Amino acid sequence: MVVTHPKKVFRAPAAIIFDTDNTLYAYDAPHAKATAATEAKAVRLLGADPESVRRAFAQAREEVKQQLGATASSHSRLLYFQRGIEILGRKTQLLITLDLEQTYWRTFLSHCELFPGVRDLLVNLRNRDIATAIITDLTSQIQFRKIIYFGLDDCFDYVVTSEEAGADKPDPAPFRLAIAKLDVPPENIWMVGDSRRCDVDGAREFGMTTLLRVDRATVEERAAADADVVFDDFQALDRFFFSGQVEGLNAA
Repeated sequence: MVVTHPKKVFRAPAAIIFDTDNTLYAYDAPHAKATAATEAKAVRLLGADPESVRRAFAQAREEVKQQLGATASSHSRLLYFQRGIEILGRKTQLLITLDLEQTYWRTFLSHCELFPGVRDLLVNLRNRDIATAIITDLTSQIQFRKIIYFGLDDCFDYVVTSEEAGADKPDPAPFRLAIAKLDVPPENIWMVGDSRRCDVDGAREFGMTTLLRVDRATVEERAAADADVVFDDFQALDRFFFSGQVEGLNAA
């Protein structure tokens, strides 16, 4: 873990906001499993060859993102699969589209695992009356399912999705909405995320302290991330919080 501004005095926050995907759990592996399962099912249901299905779904994803911009719906697997089937020349197939969407998320969730130490950190924050919230891109239905699947639905005071706010991070809208729900001055809020652009830059616009989760990286890469704190281990972050390095936060 690297504190990139060693002279900065860290004082206990009144609230901490967390990103979800690739911050609380690793996204890439379950996404790869879910994509493979969905494409295999599409091949079987549509009678198409695997490469055509793969290309059609990739093209569909790009088209949906281009059409919708940085909004929650731009991440919708339902729209990707609907359009992918249409690109394959099968017109709109509602039952197959819904089936593929369910297959994707069922497979995705069955392969998700929280990073070690996440729950313990959240419990420690709750025990010290530090408010917690989530700001996450994507639609509310699937992000709510993820939080419940991880057993974290009792760990956060508030959840803000980009569907609710009307725009993805780093747009100010989801940050503004989370601050209003928490009713805490933003300078007393810390933001934990995995994206320098979406989480760090977005939170800095409001004067929040920023913490960037990275996968294993060199010291130089961590320093270049330019957040106030860069870490790859929630257990180390928990020790940082409660080892006297943050004024007002001590071990219970």
